[in-house]
Amino acid sequence: MELNQKDKSTSTEEKILQAAKKVFVEKGKSGTRMQEIADEAGINKSLLHYYYRSKDKLFGAVFKLALSQFAPKLIKIVKSDKSIFEIIESFVDTYIDIASKNPFIPMFIINEFSKRDSSFVTKTMKNSGINVDFFRDAVEKGISEGLINPVDYRKLIINTISLCIFPFVGRPLLEVIVFKDDKIAYNEYLANRKKEVCELIINTIKK
Repeated sequence: MELNQKDKSTSTEEKILQAAKKVFVEKGKSGTRMQEIADEAGINKSLLHYYYRSKDKLFGAVFKLALSQFAPKLIKIVKSDKSIFEIIESFVDTYIDIASKNPFIPMFIINEFSKRDSSFVTKTMKNSGINVDFFRDAVEKGISEGLINPVDYRKLIINTISLCIFPFVGRPLLEVIVFKDDKIAYNEYLANRKKEVCELIINTIKK
């Protein structure tokens, strides 16, 4: 059965987004050319520009797609009835998985916030449905149940995200200086990162 025009359009756009994500991950935003994305998607450059007129617009679309895939997972985790320890473990596991599959996201967010006009990423994050109040409620519940010491939920979430994300943002430097260009060793380090982060965070708050 032949695809109708709408299905063909959707299929082409999906191919473009997946191709763009692959190239952005490999080369970063600044090192990527639109022609490379077109080649990866198996289309001509003119068709690519028909869907996305600039690399910035395409990068933004890839970012929104990635965010839409993990935001609901994080929201579901912090809104669950699990203990604060289980919530932290699930949060860290999901966050590091996301960063591993979409390593361009952390640097993209940092770069966007460094611009004079960071409205795109701010608006996108606000519209994602992510609400730190959910995490605050989970922390307060843990405190009231006597599981953890009193702690500022804002500091806790900043510390958790920082520990999760820095190895990805700092990879170019850490891989060269600390791991002596040993990519295999660094990937093994990242694979064990989830357990380390959970232990560090939980040991600082539990009674």
